[in-house]
Amino acid sequence: MKTPEELVRPEILALQAYPVAEAEGMVKLDAMENPYRLPEPLAKQLAERLAKVAINRYPDPTAPRLRARLAQAMRVPAGYEIVLGNGSDDLIQIVSFTLARPGAVMLTPEPTFVIYRINANLSGMRFVGVPLRSDLDLDYEATLAAVREQQPALVFLAYPNNPTGVLYAEDQVAEIIRAAPGLVVLDEAYHVYARRSFLPRLAEFENLAVMRTVSKMSLAGIRLGYLVSRAGWAAQFNKVRQVYNINVLTQAAAEFALEHLDVLEEQAQRVLAERPGVGSALAALPGVTVFPSAANFFLVRVPDSNRAYERLRRQGVLVRNFNGTHPMLANCLRITVGTPGENRILLTALREALQ
Repeated sequence: MKTPEELVRPEILALQAYPVAEAEGMVKLDAMENPYRLPEPLAKQLAERLAKVAINRYPDPTAPRLRARLAQAMRVPAGYEIVLGNGSDDLIQIVSFTLARPGAVMLTPEPTFVIYRINANLSGMRFVGVPLRSDLDLDYEATLAAVREQQPALVFLAYPNNPTGVLYAEDQVAEIIRAAPGLVVLDEAYHVYARRSFLPRLAEFENLAVMRTVSKMSLAGIRLGYLVSRAGWAAQFNKVRQVYNINVLTQAAAEFALEHLDVLEEQAQRVLAERPGVGSALAALPGVTVFPSAANFFLVRVPDSNRAYERLRRQGVLVRNFNGTHPMLANCLRITVGTPGENRILLTALREALQ
């Protein structure tokens, strides 16, 4: 009998599973979630809606009502198609597998969302990472040169970037899209906080797709991502997409939530209102460097992130430690902006952790 080590593809054996820390009982500031739940009256209405869902039946594989509501709520330009995913991770895999011809290149600035690189490995694409500048902003000239040299079939640009929070210059992003011979996917997971988007500019670029998620709008638990592209691209992605990838409860919950988009947007505004104060307070702590962020989190560099992370955990505060994941992220913590109370706890705990 052969062992897994003898049968599993070498590139998978070399991978590590995506880490998710145990969060029970913690002040959870590690995963860029919106900290606010649905108001109780809406939660009860949602429960009533979900109770009527026919969970004995398969979901509609194309989810036409949900896609129509998304198109209306997010002001998707007429003539463009929406492809749904079980979160952005699912869409990244769909796009990667669709474009993974032998020898195809995936290119992205680094450090960035690690799922891009993982899916390059899984799909057999050759991955090219272009280092960011020392301030973690886009190295525009190097990225443009790499696009022209490598001729990538697929470029992922996180806008703003994760885990740095930096929003790249719009004109530089546009030039990279124009220079790319293949598809460029702008990952706008944090668009509700960045207040910037290429969605209205889709018609300018034949090779642009915009990917988003509702996870950062108080809906992380339902796992819904969506990608907007020209019909020709969408038709190919739907061949790769698992036929029932959006379950009936997710479809119903998302439709309900989009009927109350004003509530979700108000919750995002509350996070935005907290962001400047949290950033200033973090920067005032001794030995802390705070990188500019257009998202709902901050990347901070501390003298010893391993020690700070463990001390925060012992105080019941969970953040993300990126030390050891990429040389440019040495001694970096990523901290989600939470509620006012959670932010006060975080700042007090971090001040003590740094002593």
